[in-house]
Amino acid sequence: MVSDRGLDVLRVIVQDYVASREPVGSKSIVDRHAFGVSAATIRNDMALLEEEDLIAAPHTSSGRIPTDKGYRVFVDHLADLRPLTPAQRQAIETFLGHPADLDEVLVRSVRLLSQLTHQVALVQYPSVSRAKVRHVEFVPLTETRILSVLITDSGGVEQRVIDLPRALDEQTLVEVRARLNAAVVGLGMAEARAALAASVWPNAPMLQPLIDLITSTLADQIGTNRQDKLVMAGAANLVRTEEDFSGSIYPVLEAIEEQVVLLRLFGEMETDQHGVSVSIGRENAAFGLPEASVLTSGYTANGNLARLGVLGPTRMDYSNNMAAVRAVARYLSRLLGET
Repeated sequence: MVSDRGLDVLRVIVQDYVASREPVGSKSIVDRHAFGVSAATIRNDMALLEEEDLIAAPHTSSGRIPTDKGYRVFVDHLADLRPLTPAQRQAIETFLGHPADLDEVLVRSVRLLSQLTHQVALVQYPSVSRAKVRHVEFVPLTETRILSVLITDSGGVEQRVIDLPRALDEQTLVEVRARLNAAVVGLGMAEARAALAASVWPNAPMLQPLIDLITSTLADQIGTNRQDKLVMAGAANLVRTEEDFSGSIYPVLEAIEEQVVLLRLFGEMETDQHGVSVSIGRENAAFGLPEASVLTSGYTANGNLARLGVLGPTRMDYSNNMAAVRAVARYLSRLLGET
């Protein structure tokens, strides 16, 4: 069993190691922190922490560094979510602002979160399993080119340019738009795609090839919106922390490119009392990330739930990063709730 003072020693070892990347010794703990006991007493506390596999010696006669288990105890029991500074909160409001659509706000969110945490930032698109078609629009660009726009009730906007085999007059395009909106608006993604496949256009043999092209493109757009996907930013931050990974960071880069794997990891992470999910080191081995930590928090967009978070080495500032992830998630929920 670890004493309360022993847990406090673990806390400062984590904090000092995260700040310096140097193993922490008993003398530096006594010199830097007011424990009111001798270095020998601190060494005894550290020996007990080592017996519990909470800290380890990377080299003979060196100081100690936290283990994955030590980081887990720190996150579960010792980490204080430091409130964001007024400057950080102002940055969130200023940087996110009121972008025009879901794509833009998610891109801004990951860029901001990466800047706040100096880690790889990730945001999941809102689940589209319950999303419905809000509107379909066709914008003529030239006589033989139109822009197909699909808008969902979760705020998603999917655009495609369609090159037509021949000119389509504006009145016919208006009629096509009206009929397709009547067929799919208010339907879920799967139902909308089925409705398009079953649509019949009688008395229009000359128009049928154009209509088939438009409806098939719209069906592809709907299919794209059914896929879960992630937006990422800050991969360069991994290069800055490369020495925190043994060997090469390329396996980590390869793992984060596998969006399906990350989405599965997101789905298995449990939320703590702070509203944040944290998965550390070896807990991520099955996902190809045994030396990385992943922090996420949930946000909502019109009732659809998704997650955003950060990924980086186990040696990270958990308190700051957890606070930043939670704050951006909450702001994102408010912002998307207004759209």
